Amino acid sequence: MKTELQEFEESMRREISAFQNPKQESKRPTRPTPDRESKSPGQSASSYKTGHLVRLAVRTKSLEQDSVFEHHSSSISKLEAQLEAEKAAKKAGYPVIGHLIEIRRL
Repeated sequence: MKTELQEFEESMRREISAFQNPKQESKRPTRPTPDRESKSPGQSASSYKTGHLVRLAVRTKSLEQDSVFEHHSSSISKLEAQLEAEKAAKKAGYPVIGHLIEIRRL
């Protein structure tokens, strides 16, 4: 009969040899890996509300009344959102940008 110490030594030798020779198949069962593609995503990135709502006072002519231009920016930076709104206003045909009315976080 083997003693507990001898059984422990044998099991340690097996573990060490299995570690040193990884090419041999180990008797350990492998864990199943989860299928990442089979799971459906929770929410899309566009459904999250981030960014800013920027309101600018804009004009088409220099001596004209201001009108309000709103731009939804996905940027988390206020300054970057303001710059995006100014570019969008110029692209929409408002060459004169009067002033910033407000920036509201979404």
